[in-house]
Amino acid sequence: MEEAKKPLLGLSLDELKSVAVSLGLPAFAGRQMAQWLYEKRVCDISEMTNLSKQARERLMAEYCVGAMAPMDCQHSVDGTIKYLFPVKTVSGKASKFVETVFIPDGDRATLCVSCQVGCKMNCLFCQTGKQGWEGDLSAADILNQIVSLPEAEQLTNIVFMGQGEPMDNLDNVLRATEVLTAPWGMAWSPRRITVSSVGVRNKLKRFLDESQCHVAVSLHAAIHEQRQQLMPAERAMPIEEVVELLRQYDFAHQRRLSFEYIVFGGENDNEAHARAIVRLLRGMDCRINLIRFHQIPDVPLHGATEERMVWLRDYLTAHGLFTTIRASRGEDIMAACGLLSSQTPRTTTT
Repeated sequence: MEEAKKPLLGLSLDELKSVAVSLGLPAFAGRQMAQWLYEKRVCDISEMTNLSKQARERLMAEYCVGAMAPMDCQHSVDGTIKYLFPVKTVSGKASKFVETVFIPDGDRATLCVSCQVGCKMNCLFCQTGKQGWEGDLSAADILNQIVSLPEAEQLTNIVFMGQGEPMDNLDNVLRATEVLTAPWGMAWSPRRITVSSVGVRNKLKRFLDESQCHVAVSLHAAIHEQRQQLMPAERAMPIEEVVELLRQYDFAHQRRLSFEYIVFGGENDNEAHARAIVRLLRGMDCRINLIRFHQIPDVPLHGATEERMVWLRDYLTAHGLFTTIRASRGEDIMAACGLLSSQTPRTTTT
């Protein structure tokens, strides 16, 4: 059965060579497979036509590509498209789902990918956290959101800011970003990829040591007590310790460091919070992205006014922190920041 076969998608060049040798094929067949998977992005082993028919039959007996088309999509009035992808997480069958968001913007096209079904972090303001954690995505499931995207050829940037905490599924996120950036893979520059985190300190250190992709840290409050109320992860991973770790790395040349800050009216938008941000990040080569809060059920938070967001941006900028207000996209289809959830999969396309 197809679901019992092992996916080739997500395997490294060395692993593909090992697959070839294990099936009695020459090692160079592994490089041919890599080209078909990551450069030509085929959906079926039968399409790997520079492998002999016998070689393809041997491969198909045990392996599949691992590509699965999206089951559904929703179109926003602003051009954003949200896709529902099946994944093989947990049960080994395509019975779980994740949401992936395609965001076109002039000559840029960004894809927001997911790395887990649900999330363990349970941030107060995030719908994904309310779903709970249902499993980690494999590297094949992560990469499938990219290679099976109808607009895949248009992509200029990828952000790991969808469902799940990337550092909580670090092995598979690193494997996926290796495929994305390796010469034998998709050969993207790491500067086209941003990986977010609430700040899982030890795993973040490993990511910083092993990857050159951009990093985005979910800040949302620079005062310990309040961040703890918004983000339970603050108890085990205080933001001050995360920032201390980040100060050990060079973000001036190889990659970019950004801090994401959802602005809640009357909660984290006053001068005391602004001063705390300045104290925390003073002297760092970074940028701050202010994000509008999008209401989710049963959460006693509301968004700040536009005037307050502009005031906070100008205050931080005046104190030496490059700060922007991120445009909100896809709110009408529940695709904006904090709204992703695949707990109840859709069955119709709109």
